[in-house]
Amino acid sequence: MTTMTEASVREFKMPDVGEGLTEAEILKWYVQVGDTVTDGQVVCEVETAKAAVELPIPYDGVVRELRFAEGTTVDVGTSIIAVDVSGGAAPEPAPAAAPALAEPAPAEPEEAEPQGRTPVLVGYGVAASSTKRRPRKGPEVPVAAAQAVQAELNGHGSAAVKERPLAKPPVRKLAKDLGVDLTLVTPSGPDGIITREDVHAAVAVPEPVTETPAPAAAPAPAPAVAVYDSARETRVPVKGVRKATAQAMIGSAFTAPHVTEFVTVDVTRTMKLVEELKQDKEFQGLRVNPLLLIAKALLVAIKRNPEVNASWDEAAQEIVLKHYVNLGIAAATPRGLIVPNIKDAQDKTLPQLSAALGELVTTAREGKTSPAAMQSGTVTITNVGVFGVDTGTPILNPGESAILAVGAIKLQPWVHKGKVKPRQVTTLALSFDHRLVDGELGSKVLADVAAILEQPKRLITWA
Repeated sequence: MTTMTEASVREFKMPDVGEGLTEAEILKWYVQVGDTVTDGQVVCEVETAKAAVELPIPYDGVVRELRFAEGTTVDVGTSIIAVDVSGGAAPEPAPAAAPALAEPAPAEPEEAEPQGRTPVLVGYGVAASSTKRRPRKGPEVPVAAAQAVQAELNGHGSAAVKERPLAKPPVRKLAKDLGVDLTLVTPSGPDGIITREDVHAAVAVPEPVTETPAPAAAPAPAPAVAVYDSARETRVPVKGVRKATAQAMIGSAFTAPHVTEFVTVDVTRTMKLVEELKQDKEFQGLRVNPLLLIAKALLVAIKRNPEVNASWDEAAQEIVLKHYVNLGIAAATPRGLIVPNIKDAQDKTLPQLSAALGELVTTAREGKTSPAAMQSGTVTITNVGVFGVDTGTPILNPGESAILAVGAIKLQPWVHKGKVKPRQVTTLALSFDHRLVDGELGSKVLADVAAILEQPKRLITWA
């Protein structure tokens, strides 16, 4: 068996496969220990909080070790596979039957990547600052800081040197609103991250007193551990798309002040136009449905009221007006709810918009939506009507200004030209960020969408 030196071993680390993601789950390994790999060869498939992505190896060599087993969630920047690049013979596989370890191997000294190469996904460019944007944080620093603070509270030790506590922006805002000093909060989250529960617990704990403490009372009995009946309950780990959705919705709901307005509209003429477009040769082979005209109506409404298409920059205290519309479409997939968006939707003709919607839906259902397709959205449409629901109060996609919920289209009695007649009717709900959009602007946008769906010829006169 060929002897390999540590200098000949390259460590391939979990890359950031989507802007700002911190972890990914290894779904499947395509190689085993002893296999020869080449530059650009896909070695595994991972699932991030946004999509399933295949990872290519950035160099040639022989697989020495798979650091994690399938189904393991790994932090970005952690080594997942070791490859011998010395060009020697393949090592003999270890006698153990398991192809991978459940825990990471001891950390080895970091080595510089080969000159001129940075490991990235096929189809994604190299960000010049990507290796510096999120330095790896081990648990030692936050835990040490927490212990120092706790020692100070207990009346011994010194907390003069305090590391900046780790907490997500919504948690920092909660602490600020409640007047809690995060440096005095003991973290309970992974890697020393302070959670919302930690902040609430800090509020409930009284300030330490300086008087001489009374004799210690007998310790209270430990609370009973909850017992769950596995025959009557099933526990599902929260990870992947579901975890990302939960975090995003919490952040959005408690950051952006939501306002939702409703309007019920007669869409009979829109439904007739849908049937006519299905027979039009320009739409042959394309997906034509009410959502297509609703999307076009929203784009026209945004053109007439461009201030609604914006985002809030908290750090700079600025409103960022967008001169483009990346139109998000909420899609239910086997991995959960995702919101891919159509880039520069405002420039597309109706047939082009139809083609883009069809491609978006097909790709989402097949689970092939890329992380890039779910970034930089500006406004979103969610079609709850496909489930027979009249409407709802949708929560904004983080960073966006508005979201339009479309309810079920039903035949209902409606006053038309002075007489009660059966008409196709639906209810629309527009939620918007009240920091960006006041009631007048939000009402104008919703009223324009409703007016277009009631009289589709306005698509020509208003576009």
